[in-house]
Amino acid sequence: MTRAKIVAGNWKMHMDLEEGKALTSEILKQLPDGGSTIILGTPFIHLATIAPMLTSHNNVVVAAQNCHQEASGAYTGEISAAMIASTGAKAVILGHSERRSYFAESDEMIYNKTKAALSQGLQPIVCVGESLELREAGEHLSFVATQLKKSLFGLSGSDFDKVVIAYEPVWAIGTGKTASPEQAQEMHAHIRKVVAEAYDSETGDKVSILYGGSVKPSNAVEIFGKPDVDGGLIGGASLNADDFIAIVKALS
Repeated sequence: MTRAKIVAGNWKMHMDLEEGKALTSEILKQLPDGGSTIILGTPFIHLATIAPMLTSHNNVVVAAQNCHQEASGAYTGEISAAMIASTGAKAVILGHSERRSYFAESDEMIYNKTKAALSQGLQPIVCVGESLELREAGEHLSFVATQLKKSLFGLSGSDFDKVVIAYEPVWAIGTGKTASPEQAQEMHAHIRKVVAEAYDSETGDKVSILYGGSVKPSNAVEIFGKPDVDGGLIGGASLNADDFIAIVKALS
């Protein structure tokens, strides 16, 4: 089964609006024809400006990095899925390890955020991944399976089909460390198996699973060459157009 190939950039809390526009323009200028879906995960303030810049590129969309689980209300400083969709954004990154750690987001909260995103036609990119302590204790596979169960498996099959999963080994985010291609493949295959057991083999086969953890032009080809790796969620390298485009080309 052919799965969607995706390279998603996560800009995190970097760049003001003019810098974001300049980076987007440079990425679009260098973008190869066709191929993978490209997602630019920008800060909220960029969404309404960058979305119109992408209208002539069918395979490039903008994504938010978070959304609130409620449709509206007295939640000062928060952004709803409907607000995100109104900007022209098409996707939202949910459950990133930094959100889980710094803002105490639980699996149950991420499940509710995923439902909120789906209700507004946004594609959720839902992150899972283990700490170094869990990996060294040999508990990484069971931990990620539990994250998947609590964060996603309450969805109907038709809703789950709209979800992208991103595996991010927490110990490899912003550290310069990278899971070996074999470690990435092991976890991606495990995720696919867990999804198949929860839904069915077809669902497991067709879900796109991205690797996120210090992907760089120097290691992207080897990581993306593994059979269950369908692309990447790119952090630091997404802030440089040359590096980001090199990673996009590595998936082509």
